Amino acid sequence: MSAEARSYLSKALNIMEENALRRDDVDWAEVRRAAFTQAGSAQHPVDTYPVIEMAMSSLADGHSQLFKPDRAKELFSGAPVRSPVEGRALPGRVGYLSLPGVLGSDEIYHQYVREGRAAVAKANRPTACGWVIDLRRNRGGNMWPMLAVAGPILGDGDVGGFVDAKGKKSVWSIEKGSPFVDGESQGWGASTPIGAGSAPVAVLTSRSTASSGEAVTVALRGRPDTRSFGEETTGIPTGNTSYRLSDGALLLLAVVKDADRTGRTYDGPIPPDEEVADNLGRGSKRDPVLEAATAWLSDHPACE
Repeated sequence: MSAEARSYLSKALNIMEENALRRDDVDWAEVRRAAFTQAGSAQHPVDTYPVIEMAMSSLADGHSQLFKPDRAKELFSGAPVRSPVEGRALPGRVGYLSLPGVLGSDEIYHQYVREGRAAVAKANRPTACGWVIDLRRNRGGNMWPMLAVAGPILGDGDVGGFVDAKGKKSVWSIEKGSPFVDGESQGWGASTPIGAGSAPVAVLTSRSTASSGEAVTVALRGRPDTRSFGEETTGIPTGNTSYRLSDGALLLLAVVKDADRTGRTYDGPIPPDEEVADNLGRGSKRDPVLEAATAWLSDHPACE
């Protein structure tokens, strides 16, 4: 193994051992022994990628991954990795917000928030008595633009948090419709209020709801007058941090668990309050998940 490859592999393993959420569940001496044995003929950083991926699999968190340089550059370029945010008014004065995942540049995030807040305003005409937040196609990305859009519906106050491997907590909150962490703004200004932020909310999830989509799901857990419908989520409700390696590759490591406003942490699929099979994209013209959600809202005193 060349000195360059050895240094590169050592750096990657050190990052994992020092930062990964599940680092204490791993026999690092054995992982290192196996890694350096299998990478014995490596000459360049690229030759160590398979071994780094093997080491990451030992974390068994379902979320950590290695992005090779070209893919890492693509992910954080100006090219959008998302579907449009959709807002519309449903019968019975119900506002509907479909919140897709988003990943890209700061420009993409700001565009997402602008479009998303406009979609919320559109769905709030006339003033909505209740809301549907549809996360069924939210596969993840950056959670903060999502909360900057949904914040006025969630209402101000603490909505969740992160808990790291040592039990250290940080708090997510909404202030004037915008997300904060431990009192620090995540980069978006105040949003137009939606009533008092206390209208009933139906949350729609599916097996495709993942990562930061699950974080938004968690932010709505424990909220008064809120009920979830659909299918359990993917099961990776953890927060990632990216670590750039010398050749431009990125180690994306799960470093924290999501926690709801009651303090409960999540580390697997999140079941809905009411299980309904999701037919979207399966050739059916009906949407039984949305139907169940709107039926619940129509019976809520706020919408009678």
